[in-house]
Parts: sequence; structure tokens; C-alpha cells
Amino acid sequence: QVQLAESGGGSVESGSSLRLSCTVTGFSLDFYNIGWFRQAPGKPREGVARIVGLDGSTKYSDAVKGRFTISRGNAGNTVYLSMNSLKSEDTGVYYCAREAPGVEGILEEYEYFEWGQGTQVTVSS
Repeated sequence: QVQLAESGGGSVESGSSLRLSCTVTGFSLDFYNIGWFRQAPGKPREGVARIVGLDGSTKYSDAVKGRFTISRGNAGNTVYLSMNSLKSEDTGVYYCAREAPGVEGILEEYEYFEWGQGTQVTVSS
């Protein structure tokens, strides 16, 4: 059974750091790309980071570039999102998702077909 499960969210002050985890079961991270998305209240879900399964290459949205890092764990079934210098505008529910094969890879929601349940990140200024 395919599952993606996020964890690691919380409430922090501006300037702090958090590391989110996405643990997957039912498929191999070697063969699928994973994206992290977030959704702030009243706003559409937006892509923030992506990692390619085959080669580990990464992509970031302009809003988080230089502050967030997406990576894979050594155990092979976890993808992390390390978030530094957090700002109030980073507040939202963060989701990880499995990218469909053969898409363009532009970190758009429609390219992803399986999602976790989300984890809340709240950054107070």
C-alpha cells in the first residue's frame, strides 16, 4: 500500500529552523520524484521543493531558495525538508507528494498524484 506521511511541523519564532520528514511506503524513492508543497490559509497550494529520485537533483521555488533544502535520508524511504531562517509567510500546512512519471517537473500541483496528510508549520513574528 502506498503511503506518504509527513512529520516534524510545529510552532516556531521567526528566524528559527525546522526539519520536516516525509516517510514513504509502497514504492521506491529511487524511481519517483518527490515534491514538497505548502498551503497557507485562504491561498492555493504552492510547490516549494522537488527532488529527483534517479539523481538527487533538486529544484526550489523562488520564495524558499537559499533557505530550504530538500534531501533524502540514508535509510532510503525518507525525504526531508530542512527549513532555515523561517518567516511568518512560511506559515501553512506542508505536504509531500509523489510526482507522476513523465511530467515536465515544474513543481505544479497537477503533476502529483499521491499526497500525504500534511503537517502544520506556524511561524510567529
